Amino acid sequence: MAQDAMTAWKKKLRLIYGVYTGVFALFIISLWIAENMGLPQKYIGYAFLFGTIGVYAAIGILSRTSVVAEYYVAGRKVPAVFNGMATASDWMSAASFIGMAGALYLQGYDGLAFIMGWTGGYVLLAVLVAPYIRKFGQFTIPDFLEARYGGKIPRFIGIIAAIIVSFAYLVAQITGVGIITSRFIGIPFEAGVFLGLAGILVCSFLGGMRAVTWTQVAQYIILIVAYMIPVIAISYKHTGVPIPQIMYGQALQVIESKQKALLNDVKEIEVRGEWKKKAEEISMKIKTLPESWQKGKSELEEKLSQLKENDPERAKTEKALKDYPKTPQEAKEKWTNQMKQAQAMSKPPKSYIAPPADTKGIINFLALTFCLMVGTAGLPHVLMRFYTTPTVKEARSSAAWALFFIFLLYFTAPAYAAFARSEILTNIVGQAFSALPQWVAKWSSVGLISIKDMNGDGIIQFSEIIIQADAVVLATPEIAGLPYVVAGLIAAGGLAAALSTADGLLITISNAISHDLYYKIINPNISPSTRVKIGKALLLVVAAIGAYVASFKLAIIVELVAWAFSLAAATFFPAVVFGIWDKRMNKTGAVSGMIVGLLVTGFYIIGSRFYGIDWFGIKTIAAGIFGLPANVIVALIISRITAAPSKELQEFVDNIRYPKGAVKGGVEE
Repeated sequence: MAQDAMTAWKKKLRLIYGVYTGVFALFIISLWIAENMGLPQKYIGYAFLFGTIGVYAAIGILSRTSVVAEYYVAGRKVPAVFNGMATASDWMSAASFIGMAGALYLQGYDGLAFIMGWTGGYVLLAVLVAPYIRKFGQFTIPDFLEARYGGKIPRFIGIIAAIIVSFAYLVAQITGVGIITSRFIGIPFEAGVFLGLAGILVCSFLGGMRAVTWTQVAQYIILIVAYMIPVIAISYKHTGVPIPQIMYGQALQVIESKQKALLNDVKEIEVRGEWKKKAEEISMKIKTLPESWQKGKSELEEKLSQLKENDPERAKTEKALKDYPKTPQEAKEKWTNQMKQAQAMSKPPKSYIAPPADTKGIINFLALTFCLMVGTAGLPHVLMRFYTTPTVKEARSSAAWALFFIFLLYFTAPAYAAFARSEILTNIVGQAFSALPQWVAKWSSVGLISIKDMNGDGIIQFSEIIIQADAVVLATPEIAGLPYVVAGLIAAGGLAAALSTADGLLITISNAISHDLYYKIINPNISPSTRVKIGKALLLVVAAIGAYVASFKLAIIVELVAWAFSLAAATFFPAVVFGIWDKRMNKTGAVSGMIVGLLVTGFYIIGSRFYGIDWFGIKTIAAGIFGLPANVIVALIISRITAAPSKELQEFVDNIRYPKGAVKGGVEE
């Protein structure tokens, strides 16, 4: 009977989401027809953003629940294929949707570390962790840590790590929402952040994991359609074949050919010289701090005092003064970043397809790949998804489906980057500044694109174009001259990616506080309905704090995402893997390892990012390369010199690894 009910449930889900996909396709076609009939672009942006958020809100409302198992683990009745889609959506954040192709555009071969790390991480997840986490039962990763190692201390350390990792990631997602909404409906970035917050909350507040799961399936459909259509259109435009994954080799040939020509181009050399001068000027300002900071501030204040109210220069000067560093310390950080960018722009473009040439580059490439891979298999909001499947077998299958659904986007990202770079080199470089396309001004207004005439010749050189990673996917449809409806579709996809991940992160943080801390440690006698109410209240609080931090538009968003992976790799991954595969690992060893891993990684993150600490030339985004081995070594040594776990705990480990049956009492009623 249970099998028949599950089969009927799967058929119902396929029908619902099949109809949903068809309606979404008609929605896109209708807007495309409306654009050809003269519908203004801003209304297309409104339709995509508010239309999709409205759908998510409807799903959230229909999925509302106060049942504990439904709120925390979607009732454990999410079939493998749909859990795979939800997991992929949960995983493919704004960093994946918006940032991956941008990283490849800017870094070429070096950017492949992101693809290799993130996809490889799901292989680790499927083989070492996912089915065993589901076999355990329960609701959260701290639940597993307490049950496996005994006592409240492992749970408490897990709570702290889950909050730190998830909050760093959450701020990055909300910032992505702010960028998308501010660009496509023309509101200030800060307002866009809080508008996005509303979109996040309607998906997760009323129904918890149940609402988040079914919303994430809907969001995956939108984001993958949004990602595929533009690059397919660009591939067809450039090559006549609408299969970008196998045709972007032609774009790579164009890139290599044109970049080689730039190496000895007189104008390009001239511009690179200007960048070198600028880097030296900024370096001098940094060396003469704090006097240089005070001088710059005084000059702006004096200029502002001399300008009349109706002078057009006044607004620019006011903005410059508002954006001016508030302290010499802030000036040092800001100017150092500007100096590094100027130094990078002063160098000739390196081969787009060649691997790192120096040992330091190779080491950083491998270190980043490793941190992203292991961090993926340790992210708490991803691990939680495997608690929602009906069986252990479905959990294993859902990991494979998640990898497939992620592969669709990641296999396409290199094509996106290559076609975008080819488009810039072919149709933008060499054009007159007087003929700058409209999209440049649009994306310049949100700080994602900058094109300045460094040598004053009135012609755009490649070294005069600064494109932030986030702009590549968002702006490519306009750069390639595709209909605006495609750009709106991209915005909807990017928003879906950011919202879906933010939902999962919010649930993780609120669960860590309401379930793991309050219910499991502080007040175990609380009623199930009160637990859910507290979870919802905390979800609101965490969301508001995340939006407030994101509203400052931090300049370290890329680092925040990478740090989240490094911290997850250095804390959760060893504890979970040892908990499943090493019966001799005990509470003292696991807790000591997690603390050491967290402290070492945190120390290197802060030290390398803000205080110039440099261990073996490893960049801050791969800080986990130090914390994870420290965790493993400490955990193994301490567990071997202290008492072994009890016989019951060792049997618990055997039971988790055994492929059939279920842990008795593991599922909370």
